[in-house]
Amino acid sequence: MKPTLNPKVPEGPLEKKWRNYQLKSQLINPANKKKLNVIVVGSGLSGAGAAATLAELGYDVQCFCYQDSARRAHSVAAQGGINAAKNYQHDGDSVYRMFYDTLKGGDFRSREANTYRLAELSAPLIDHFVQQGVPFAREYGGTLVNRSFGGVQVQRTFYARGQTGQQLLLAAYSQLYKMVRAKKVTMYPRSEMMDLVLIDGKAKGIIVRNLVTGQLERYAADAVVLATGGYSRVFRLSTLAIGCNGSAIWKAHKKGAFFAAPSFTQIHPTALPQSSEAQSKLTLMSESLRNDGRIWVPKQKEDTRRPKDIPEEERDYYLERRYPSFGNLAPRDIASRAAKERIDAGYGVGRLKNAVYLDFKHAIEKFGLDTIKDRYGNLFNMYKKITGIDAYTTPMLISPAAHFSMGGLWVDYELMTTIPGLYAVGECNFSDHGANRLGANSLLQASVDGYFILPNTINNYLADEIKSDHPTIEHPEFDKTENETKTFIDKILSVNGTKTVDHFHRELGKIMWNECAMSRTKEGLEKAIRAITALKEDFWTDVKVTGSSNEMNTELEKAYRLADFIELGILMCTDALQREESCGAHFREEYQTQDGEALRVDDDYSYVSAWAYDHGNFELHKEPLEFEFVKPTVRSYK
Repeated sequence: MKPTLNPKVPEGPLEKKWRNYQLKSQLINPANKKKLNVIVVGSGLSGAGAAATLAELGYDVQCFCYQDSARRAHSVAAQGGINAAKNYQHDGDSVYRMFYDTLKGGDFRSREANTYRLAELSAPLIDHFVQQGVPFAREYGGTLVNRSFGGVQVQRTFYARGQTGQQLLLAAYSQLYKMVRAKKVTMYPRSEMMDLVLIDGKAKGIIVRNLVTGQLERYAADAVVLATGGYSRVFRLSTLAIGCNGSAIWKAHKKGAFFAAPSFTQIHPTALPQSSEAQSKLTLMSESLRNDGRIWVPKQKEDTRRPKDIPEEERDYYLERRYPSFGNLAPRDIASRAAKERIDAGYGVGRLKNAVYLDFKHAIEKFGLDTIKDRYGNLFNMYKKITGIDAYTTPMLISPAAHFSMGGLWVDYELMTTIPGLYAVGECNFSDHGANRLGANSLLQASVDGYFILPNTINNYLADEIKSDHPTIEHPEFDKTENETKTFIDKILSVNGTKTVDHFHRELGKIMWNECAMSRTKEGLEKAIRAITALKEDFWTDVKVTGSSNEMNTELEKAYRLADFIELGILMCTDALQREESCGAHFREEYQTQDGEALRVDDDYSYVSAWAYDHGNFELHKEPLEFEFVKPTVRSYK
């Protein structure tokens, strides 16, 4: 009999669940908090926020990141803004409306209680960041200003020009290093988690590889928090930084943490198009540009004219045509599929005909050049630096690209995984976004999880752990896990084949992009599983990794991360294959309406798919999604 997944959702009305939970939570007195240690893996918004706040509460914290500084965490790249239901614009916004927009945007495939809590905590979070000194944009009179993002009809996105992620991360970094200076947080940069240590079934530590010396190190704690971001580098070409990976959550998965909705990965509609086979990553242009930019393609196939030579009547503003209620601010999954449809139909533009235009001509005419520069200046500068094109006078070329991971480790309402004592916060859990994340909810979830939720929920677990023996690195389980890690590394180095790691990652990326990205089919997913399984066998018999393990070795880093990506790719395709419906970013071509929109099958698939690892196989567990306060409807943006 399969174990039942207990989401631990509190009782009571939707708007009182979080308060009810807090009222009944266990408390730990300050003297006892000093006796407890927490490991936080990751130093982005969720990791830095969690580490700093837990330290402020009195816990001793060890924080790990593979970058040379916590300031280099990838949260810095989410530049467009952060959502909050403040209703400063008096345009009808509210906590409930934000909750409903998020639930609907995720195509009703997320847990009601978690999604409502996200909206509920958004307002105090903005106040929190203002008090930390984040320079949000303001009106002339001093009021914080908002703009819109995709999937909504109100203005609720707070921003700091086009540098929001950077400014929020600097604020979190300041709080983190305040606690480092206070000796409540010990920071370990250039350290990568290689595996999770379980003692009596509970998360009690990690094995870490020092990326400078190559040495394996042990660290023990009373609880472990993973804040390691998303896994879209499984596609190789993505908007994520080269170093972003899914290894920490994959190792936890193989130790017993269920992996939820792995196939729900977001394709962002506003990235720079791929320019060559040799390219290693794609550049994200913030979705905020869709506030004022208009997206179009020529009405004539294979049109080679310069955009300024194409008259208005020969331009197809296809999002405005197909989705008149939302236009250029249609949700990301819809905007990406619409771009792919136009490109595949022969209307793509650019040298490789793999892009569409994002045009600011009309916005500049309406608002003036100075206003557009003030709103998006750094994004236009970045575009010119990369492409050499002045987007103030010539439309940007944009294209869909792999971006955010809605899937991740399964967590309950407390953000605990199926392994006691192991928590997952931010993008590496599945909890809030369902099948599609709305723009500007990424910075929100990462911040809320780290600053507000985890510090209130981890007490319920740690209150009982005070009575248990504190783990030490001398425990036999540390010996066992470190030896397993060393064997894994030695196995990769011993292959000594003929093909580079990049070769295998490129092949994996092609399979995943062709068969498990914007659209999927039963035949294609079955083919992908066979192809990735064969690729895995080829990797372990013919990969070439130079150097040794006892030194700085970036090729080795790439190799062991890719080994995890290959296995994750099989699970993603397996998850997409069993979900015989279309919802959000998961678009099965067999399940669509007559006009090409996603067709959900609520009677059969209104659940969270949570997968258990079983010696290379995956076993499906289901958490039913019960909509007590909202009735799922057909998701329409027309």
